[in-house]
Amino acid sequence: MASRFVDRAVIHLAAGDGGNGCASVHREKFKPLGGPDGGNGGNGGDVLLIVDPNVHTLLDFHFRPHARAGNGKQGQGSHRAGAAGQTLEMHVPDGTVVLTESGEVVADLIGPGTTFVAAQGGRGGLGNAALSSKARKAPGFALLGEPGEARDLVLELRSVADVGLLGFPSAGKSSLISVLSAAKPKIADYPFTTLVPNLGVVTAGETVFTMADVPGLIPGASQGKGLGLDFLRHIERCAVLVHVIDCATYESGRDPLSDVDALEEELARYTPSLGGDLADRPRVAVLNKIDVPEAAELAELVRSDLEARGLPVFEVSTASRKGLRELTYALGSVVERYRAEQPAAEAQQIVLRPHAVDEAGFTVVRDEDEADSFTVHGHRPERWVRQTDFSNDEAVGYLGDRLNRLGVEEALARAGAEPGSQVTIGDVSFDWEPSTPAGVAAHMSGRGTDARLEDQSRVGAAERKEARKRRREGEPDEDGELDGAADDVTVRHGE
Repeated sequence: MASRFVDRAVIHLAAGDGGNGCASVHREKFKPLGGPDGGNGGNGGDVLLIVDPNVHTLLDFHFRPHARAGNGKQGQGSHRAGAAGQTLEMHVPDGTVVLTESGEVVADLIGPGTTFVAAQGGRGGLGNAALSSKARKAPGFALLGEPGEARDLVLELRSVADVGLLGFPSAGKSSLISVLSAAKPKIADYPFTTLVPNLGVVTAGETVFTMADVPGLIPGASQGKGLGLDFLRHIERCAVLVHVIDCATYESGRDPLSDVDALEEELARYTPSLGGDLADRPRVAVLNKIDVPEAAELAELVRSDLEARGLPVFEVSTASRKGLRELTYALGSVVERYRAEQPAAEAQQIVLRPHAVDEAGFTVVRDEDEADSFTVHGHRPERWVRQTDFSNDEAVGYLGDRLNRLGVEEALARAGAEPGSQVTIGDVSFDWEPSTPAGVAAHMSGRGTDARLEDQSRVGAAERKEARKRRREGEPDEDGELDGAADDVTVRHGE
């Protein structure tokens, strides 16, 4: 069975998750507490798209759209780091364009070996050996690994061809590319014989160029009629556009000039997603099937009109091979001139754009719908929350210290937050309790605990909201008494 051509596919990628760090203490004879020795977790694997010259279609992605890289392994004791997750390499054809679901171009993959990181693996969490400090000599916790990036991307294949053949169905484009190159497209005497683009390599003296046979276009192709909308993208990279005109057509209402006008209107309506404008591409008109006497007479009549429009005109016959040599060398000359006009390719330069050292990198937003509720947005705070094991009080205290050093607590206070206010960072919401003020040494408690979290007597934001609701509705509280306006729900219980 013949292979199926697929030039568009939607893929769902998931990079590997980072491995968790290890919380371990070195133990040996006569040395029961030898210090923390938990290793770091391994990084998750990336998902890479690599251009492979041996791949010519996106068929594999059509049948297997889901892909996931390997997860990083957890760290172990004795300072043993976890293994990194396996990177997933996905091979794509030359000329593949990567887009988001909204149509934004993310990458244009041209040239064998070109690599694009489609999904970034998560970083492994630090072990307690890496978290130890003078103040926290034996941490009883480790950081969790970060989840890998998950993305839905659209892959579209844009043929890398120098010459694109355009024309109505049955204009003879497949026959032309079959006699000019070694390509063997399907040829038949009915419309829409070509259902997929065909590529062929043409040699004109010392010039070698590629030619693409685009499926037949009809009026309205740029709006989705026929097959044109699906395959117009294959002419975006072409240096020369060739109008293949059927001079032997028996359809009423068609003539070479109206065919050219109809195709040019569709090209003008089509907007290339790779940028540029098709209007500035060189054009060539090919009057085909002149071996038919009536077609030869029609070609003589319209030749002057096409030349008046600035189009080089060639009369050819794929059956008798008449005019093909002149056409081949003329196309080679136009391709060479177009290549010479293009700017020289420059070596890729690595540009480093480090963040400013004093940039906080976060914002605090008050929730307009909920009283005493605030949301913290920022890459670092959200990443730290994802790395925190909230079942370990010491890990939660470490998170509070990090947020305090970053300036989150000060920003919350300026925004109007009070102790007990609800704060949301990422997917986690909690009642805010200010940690130890900056400049005052924190009292370290036992491993896995934090003294600042032992006092849970403060009334939280949710309880305060419920109390205000009862006051407005005049309902009795848990003691059977009506809440008065003078009740202060922000004081500690028992005070």
